[in-house]
Amino acid sequence: MTDHDTPDLPARIEAAAARLTAAADSRTPCAPVREFLGREDIDAAYEVQRRIAAGRSAAGARVVGAKIGLTAPAVQQQFGVFRPDFGVLFDDMMYAHTEPLPLNRFLQPRAEGEIAFVLGRDIDRPGAGVADVLRATEFVLPAIEIVDSRITGWDLAITDTVADNASSGAFVLGTTPHPLSGLDLSRVGMVLQRDGEPVSFGAGHACLGSPVVAVAWLARELAARDQPLRAGDVVMSGALGPMVPIDGPGRYRLALDGLGEVEAVIEEETK
Repeated sequence: MTDHDTPDLPARIEAAAARLTAAADSRTPCAPVREFLGREDIDAAYEVQRRIAAGRSAAGARVVGAKIGLTAPAVQQQFGVFRPDFGVLFDDMMYAHTEPLPLNRFLQPRAEGEIAFVLGRDIDRPGAGVADVLRATEFVLPAIEIVDSRITGWDLAITDTVADNASSGAFVLGTTPHPLSGLDLSRVGMVLQRDGEPVSFGAGHACLGSPVVAVAWLARELAARDQPLRAGDVVMSGALGPMVPIDGPGRYRLALDGLGEVEAVIEEETK
């Protein structure tokens, strides 16, 4: 289906949202939603994302920030999608260093190492740039994102992952804050280990040149959609290296040069 085929766009958006919601509720991956949205209609895909997020908010979930996806070339190559996207972070997705995550909450989880920004000021200017991000950031933390897809086999076009809340699952934050003053995040090196074995390597410059650049991109995108970043928001700034599959229980430890470590503990079920 092309972006302008029948049925009409509102019906196609509703069908895509219903399919993804059913997949999430049943923990059963579904067929791609690009059959409803086409491969390039980004605005329609973000409307699907907005509707699903509104449903979650109505059910009691609280928005705590935003995430950027598809920033690292290694991740873009993994999926053949070569532009970033964004999604919504909810409070029930947020975990702390070493806090157990139940494996059964995910469908097809993968882990990636990131830097999380915690904002002390709003960033609501449509033309926000790096300086605005630097002024607004209260501190950064090492973070692991557990990405997940409701789409069977991670068979994604850009519209599939955008509609699916940028393939979000959960995120784990470190507990030692670092101010940005004097830090060059583009030069931060990353090693992600699984049960003590290194499985992913990366660096800050792989994230759109710098995680600060990625957050500035996000700030502009959200301001243009009248959903600006606010003080207190957590921003997952994007992968610094390749994502790795989570095939079962395990411990995923991320080490970032100068920013410390964070560990995600995946358990078969939480006690």
